[in-house]
Amino acid sequence: MAYAVVLIVAVAVLLFITVPLRRRREDVRPERRARELGEELRELEAAREAKYREIRDAELDHRTGKLSDADFEAVDSALRAEAVAILHRLERARERLGSGEQP
Repeated sequence: MAYAVVLIVAVAVLLFITVPLRRRREDVRPERRARELGEELRELEAAREAKYREIRDAELDHRTGKLSDADFEAVDSALRAEAVAILHRLERARERLGSGEQP
């Protein structure tokens, strides 16, 4: 009888302790993950467009004389490096969305 009580208490404790683990597994449903990746894609696409706008603005400032050649080269190279990083992140997010892979 005492063993049965100990076993029941041990199972109850085990179930109580593993509740967060089981809940976490439920939270990573494919449809939720796809929705999160879709949101990430929209954010990255918006960041890409904003970065392109910054590059165009810098080019306009250079053409109108607001930026010297040296300043434009520095600004332009930094903006383009940031744009490339965004494009790489966007590509990885699209691959994850297409394959259903977890990040």
